[in-house]
Amino acid sequence: MKRGSFQQMKALNKSIILTKILNDGPISRAQIAKETKLTPPTVGTIVKELIEQKMVIEGSQGQSKGGRKPTMLMINQNGHYMIGIDAGPRNIDAILTDLSGKIFTHVETRLTLPITEDQFLAKLIETVDTVLQKSSQYEKDIIGIGVAMHGVVDADKGEALFAPNLNLRQMPIASILSTHFPYYIKVENDARVLALGEKWFGQGKNSERLVVVNIGNGVGSGVTIDGELYRGESHIAGEIGHMTIDLNGEQCTCGNRGCLQTFISGPAIAKRANKRIEQGDQTSLTEVDQMTALAVFQAAEAGDQVAQEILHQTGTYIGVGLINLIHTLNPSQIVLTGGVTKAKDYLMPNIRTTINDRALTTRAKQTIVSVSDLADHSTALGAVALIIGELFATNGKLTN
Repeated sequence: MKRGSFQQMKALNKSIILTKILNDGPISRAQIAKETKLTPPTVGTIVKELIEQKMVIEGSQGQSKGGRKPTMLMINQNGHYMIGIDAGPRNIDAILTDLSGKIFTHVETRLTLPITEDQFLAKLIETVDTVLQKSSQYEKDIIGIGVAMHGVVDADKGEALFAPNLNLRQMPIASILSTHFPYYIKVENDARVLALGEKWFGQGKNSERLVVVNIGNGVGSGVTIDGELYRGESHIAGEIGHMTIDLNGEQCTCGNRGCLQTFISGPAIAKRANKRIEQGDQTSLTEVDQMTALAVFQAAEAGDQVAQEILHQTGTYIGVGLINLIHTLNPSQIVLTGGVTKAKDYLMPNIRTTINDRALTTRAKQTIVSVSDLADHSTALGAVALIIGELFATNGKLTN
């Protein structure tokens, strides 16, 4: 066997063992070997390395099945810390967590728009500095910074190629941060890191083909296949918000017409509400000072029929978008996240009905669709998962 192939197999086995301990720990070496089909000597050797690298610790004694009680293994949650950043478009949300995703520090920096590339990068540096100031007791064990950036991202180069909501282009985020901080830096599209966050910390742990759809001011998705992010040939895989639904539809922020985003995003919901008011519909929404998707949701919760109809219609549109995903990628699970999903009680019935009516096969109709429970820091947690995924894949040693 070639050395490269051996090292790749060893890294793969290490990732398999780490993931098993993360998801099912405390767990014994023997149980890991049994459930992963790896040999006991392989498991023992890799576990020894993981303990030396402070990624795994030995815990209590397990139940004996006739012999010596097994020593149980757990992820060393306090061995490493990561900074996860949700960068824009209205603020920069940064957290410091351990390997379990437990948040120790949270910093939020507001952005004043319009903003230049240099100003945005300066705000990123300022935010990380603030996190470090508030986390001095963990600083020596911080191993990386993950950045989730909206828009088109070249993950290999760590560059934001185009951030449409900020109107910024060609920002070398990874190289700029690397000149200021001695940590491993990884940059990725925000919707894609949401998929990693769900894979590590959320509902997607057992999904081989997972799609996470983020519906907020914009719409995007992240795809993981066998736990790995799928980025596409030119780093735009998952941009379902710009899937054309109506050739003659309204103009999207990307410049095209009739994108899915113009039907299901927060601003699209607000726009439909204003149209209903202009049409003379009787609704409490006429009393709203500034129309937002949140205002529509709150009116629906208060019993406003027009607001409820708008959200039900949005659920149908989302269902159409998901049908396109199901027929293209055939995922085992789709997780929805973002501000619009707060209205899940109004959205989900029509989403499920649309999928059931339009999916090509019985199995496709049964695709699992759920709403994320990772709450407000889901994107920043996804950025943390970006670093964890690299850590697990590189034998616990991260270098820029």
